[in-house]
Amino acid sequence: MISASNVTLGYGKRVLFKDVNIKFTPGNCYGLIGANGAGKSTFLKILAGEIEPDKGEISVGAGERIAVLRQDQFAFDEETVFNTVIMGHDRLFRVMAERDAIYSKGDFSEEDGIRSAELEAEFAEMNGYEAESEAAVLLNGLGIPEELRHKKMKELEPGEKVRVLLAQALFGNPDVLLLDEPTNHLDLKSITWLEDFLSRFQNTVIVVSHDRHFLNQVCTHIADIDFGVIKVYVGNYDFWYQASQLNLRQKQEENRKVTEKANELKEFIQRFSSNASKAKQATSRKKLLEKLTLEEMPVSSRKYPYVVFKPERPCGDIILELQGLSKAVDGVPVLNNLTLTVRKGDKIAFVGGNSLAKTTLFQILAGELEPDAGTFRWGVTITTSYFPKENGAYFGNDLNLVEWLCQYAPPGEGETFARGFLGRMLFSGEEALKKTGVLSGGERVRCMLSRMMLTGANALILDEPTNHLDLESITALNNGLITFPEVILFASHDHEFVSTVANRIVEITPGGVIDRVMSFDDFLEDAGVARERDELYHGHVEASL
Repeated sequence: MISASNVTLGYGKRVLFKDVNIKFTPGNCYGLIGANGAGKSTFLKILAGEIEPDKGEISVGAGERIAVLRQDQFAFDEETVFNTVIMGHDRLFRVMAERDAIYSKGDFSEEDGIRSAELEAEFAEMNGYEAESEAAVLLNGLGIPEELRHKKMKELEPGEKVRVLLAQALFGNPDVLLLDEPTNHLDLKSITWLEDFLSRFQNTVIVVSHDRHFLNQVCTHIADIDFGVIKVYVGNYDFWYQASQLNLRQKQEENRKVTEKANELKEFIQRFSSNASKAKQATSRKKLLEKLTLEEMPVSSRKYPYVVFKPERPCGDIILELQGLSKAVDGVPVLNNLTLTVRKGDKIAFVGGNSLAKTTLFQILAGELEPDAGTFRWGVTITTSYFPKENGAYFGNDLNLVEWLCQYAPPGEGETFARGFLGRMLFSGEEALKKTGVLSGGERVRCMLSRMMLTGANALILDEPTNHLDLESITALNNGLITFPEVILFASHDHEFVSTVANRIVEITPGGVIDRVMSFDDFLEDAGVARERDELYHGHVEASL
């Protein structure tokens, strides 16, 4: 168990939390949510003891161990993958190191024998004999193959390092588990494994995530940071969303009724206060008016951008035809003889483990790369707009946001138009004059979406558009694409996003593509798809031998 008592933290005049009192109990998984800048990661650091609050204290059960998902990918560069995982249980790792040092001695003294017996007892008490197999299970579940486990961390790719650090946090059955964006860099298979692991976990979990499907799968409670306080709701993310919206509507309705009643009383008092026969009634109504109070509606930190894509014209009958498309990157084939026909109304999610294949395909379709072989043809009625995974090339100038957006505004539109558009995308007032060079990842994404909305395109290409966005912006984009009436080609690791937008799934495998007109959830559960996937991967392996 871990609890916060009267915790307050602020930076200058800005108060993140004030007098927060909250208790996190074993057997529950708490999703910590809030707008960007609300203080989710900061509160996790307070719970972990990495940041001291201005006031209040954090209490942890006697003898309980807290494990934290580390964000520093370089902290363990000189350690092996296996040792990095074991270091998640600091005391066990130190006992193992001392034990191994004693056993490696050439001259084993009596004192060494006594000390080794003490260490063996402590080692057994902490389930040390199961450590190697537990670490292997965690690494296997998170997609780290056996051949990497005795390499040093510095030899791993960034995405692999993140998975090892997640295994480190999960290792050794911690009493309190603090996870900040644990699904980053995980593929769908690993995310599903993590969901199952956390569903079985018996102790306390507190997790920050922008993945709504993940929060729905693992959370028993939602801890919402808003209005400077943290309020706990029983249930998963969908339940929180419905409950919070209902609560807001109830408050608004109560305030509307109070306002109407107050206006009636004011009107009566004004009409009859000078009338002697009605003076007594007017006085009693004054007293009633004084008792009426509007419930103060604090300003929420949660804001939703306005994301709506309006095509200037509908698509014709011919959308896009790909024939035998192939492309190698740095000598390695990523697309191999890809043939595909896109039809009217298609909203295609491209899935599969190789994100480079999807990005390469989108770059070819957007005209940024030439294929090595094969052809593709857009229909004459089609206009496209492309959201790239890496958008740095669009922000290399020293423009402010108004100037930047004016580059893409319709002819004749100027600063007033740009300011209005930016305001709907949460860049109001002075925010609209920020230089592009200082924008955060989420702000850049909102700018790129603004640019796309201004094109009036009827075919949208989006490569991981939810990266860097908060839950509110993801929800707004999600709804904007659901209502878009024309063609979408996209890739995303956000399960909820894919399952609610896509009506056709194309999985790119090394041996070919799996193409189904069905929902994403049906695609994941379809036995025929699973068989075809096995055949394509198996055939590819045999062909390469």
